[in-house]
Amino acid sequence: MPHRVALRVSGSRACFSSPEFKTERASYGVITPSAARGIFEAVYWRRRLRWVIDQIHVLKPIRFQSLTRNEVGERISAVSVRQAMRDGDFQCLQRNAADIRQRRASTILVNVDYVISAHLSLTDDARTGDRLDEPLTIFRRRAQRGQYFRSPYLGTREFPADVALWEGPAPEHQLPADQRDCDLGQMLLDIDYADNHAARFFHAILRDGIISVPPFVATVRP
Repeated sequence: MPHRVALRVSGSRACFSSPEFKTERASYGVITPSAARGIFEAVYWRRRLRWVIDQIHVLKPIRFQSLTRNEVGERISAVSVRQAMRDGDFQCLQRNAADIRQRRASTILVNVDYVISAHLSLTDDARTGDRLDEPLTIFRRRAQRGQYFRSPYLGTREFPADVALWEGPAPEHQLPADQRDCDLGQMLLDIDYADNHAARFFHAILRDGIISVPPFVATVRP
């Protein structure tokens, strides 16, 4: 397919939270297409373009780790900050971290390594004459130089990702026999921002270490 590129994405820890678990975080077994798209967009993003994830090659064994972390259970909203700036009253923004700290258990992934292939497409609001070759060249150049618009991460910002442009076929995976071909169940595909941020899911199946991602069909704004 033209306009297809691949990234090798790895890291020591990752957490691609499953929405079924609200209080305690539990990660999917592999990176979700939504998280993968976010990594491509961290390298290069522009209006009227969209990254479409095609395949995810899982290179290392799927391993989970359980841990407990201290998290802050409350955030100061942007509305409150703007209001305080208008009024000049910043006392209302003060929080005592000890009072709002929460202990939460998480089930995360360790030592993840993927080769993710994707292609660029134009969105419905693209202008006549918009092309894909120029942004693709910029993407390749930025990926080769290690340049990002924002730091890529593996599910949460606490787990940074190592990202490199990948050329050629994906390397041989190291999955054990019971993980090479398995049914991963329903997995988050992406968020449909045109349909009130509705979540879209797909049935993820790992075949010889590869997940083939179905096309995401977003709702078209009226």
